[in-house]
Amino acid sequence: MVHPDLLAILRCPVCVREPGKEGLLTLIQDTWLVCQDCARKYPIVQDIPVMLIDEGSKWIQTAVDDLPVPPPEIK
Repeated sequence: MVHPDLLAILRCPVCVREPGKEGLLTLIQDTWLVCQDCARKYPIVQDIPVMLIDEGSKWIQTAVDDLPVPPPEIK
């Protein structure tokens, strides 16, 4: 489980660069962080949020209900 203090400060690395976007993330099923602005989805693997832009973009078209739980391992 990711510590709540860490979740409070994490932001989408794409959206924080754009004016007017906050990049706030929503925790889904304790295994995904979903950006409220751009819908990128960042997996949490072994309790570590994987905040890589490429990884978040890979899941952007996947509906929240269709995200695999647990997320696949990052290679």
